[in-house]
Amino acid sequence: MALVEAFWPSLCLTLVVLSLQLPPSLPHASFVFGDSLVDAGNNDYIFTLSKADSPPYGIDFAPSGGRPTGRFTNGRTVSDIIGQAMGDSSFPPAYLAPNTSSNISSGINYASGSSGILDETGSLFIGRVPLGQQINYFEETRGFMVGVVGENATAEFLKTAIFSVTSGSNDILNYLEPSIPFLGKEKVAPAVLQDIMVSNLTLHLKHLHEIGARKFIVVGIGPLGCIPYVRALMLVENGKCSSITNNLIQGYNMKLSRKISQLNQEMGPETIFVYANSYQIVIEIIRNYRRYGFENVNDPCCGGSLPPFLCFRGPDANSSSIVCKDRSKYVFWDAYHPTEATNIIIANRLLNGDSSVAYPVNVRKLYEYAT
Repeated sequence: MALVEAFWPSLCLTLVVLSLQLPPSLPHASFVFGDSLVDAGNNDYIFTLSKADSPPYGIDFAPSGGRPTGRFTNGRTVSDIIGQAMGDSSFPPAYLAPNTSSNISSGINYASGSSGILDETGSLFIGRVPLGQQINYFEETRGFMVGVVGENATAEFLKTAIFSVTSGSNDILNYLEPSIPFLGKEKVAPAVLQDIMVSNLTLHLKHLHEIGARKFIVVGIGPLGCIPYVRALMLVENGKCSSITNNLIQGYNMKLSRKISQLNQEMGPETIFVYANSYQIVIEIIRNYRRYGFENVNDPCCGGSLPPFLCFRGPDANSSSIVCKDRSKYVFWDAYHPTEATNIIIANRLLNGDSSVAYPVNVRKLYEYAT
């Protein structure tokens, strides 16, 4: 709590600026929610086994000079890349960082590695900020904004902001992992899990809408059956993916995309939800990886393809993970996450792609959309 309290004085000072009319040419604020695919360092400030706070994580992240920032990749995340492409001069800071004093007009990142749509997801990693708690943190942010500039100015500011939600992968991964007997919890049927996830995510999206969000990016789950961790877990040979895993994900994504269409019908045109079909983008990369300039689609660049899947730099070469020589040639950075090179392709497709990857409009058009 002390970290949060330390954060607010600098935030409130910054918010005073918002009492002035923001020029329309300023980039949109971006409020980022989700898991390790978009975490910008929140897990660095909680007690958790899920961290990316040591080298070689961040080795290609130019703003930090190659030092770790808590991002679970070698460079930028998809949300970082999209923000830069749309004119942002800085990245939304991690909400829990004690030095978060950037102008609120750039937004805030609430994402937390190992978290999921469901509160219990990621419990084996001990600490994480579930999606519902991330939204509660945003509600606190909004409350302070209202206290400084008033309800009307806050509502106008949030109308143009982008709210991106990238969550669900860990819910699926936790479901796939072997049950732990002493926890005594039976697995539900796959269709039931899909419905529970969609139902809970819908409640979270509606909560965000109730407190001011109007422009959403809701990211579907990628083909986890192809990531090194799942391929090892399911004993899948090189060049193939776990069909059981990908079928589960495709069923969930189909139900989610239908729900997004329903929400657009119910809440439009003042509100718009964009469904980001990350599955389609990533599976195309995997199937045609050489066409995209990659040389390795099976192995992670860092940490190896077998347990314990650790990516770290020790005091010497003998105690450090093996890191590939050319990170731009690998689809996967570690056993779970894509490289920056892959993230760039995903971001560009979401920004400029057709309805097969972003629906009902692409992300660039979402930024331009007048609510």
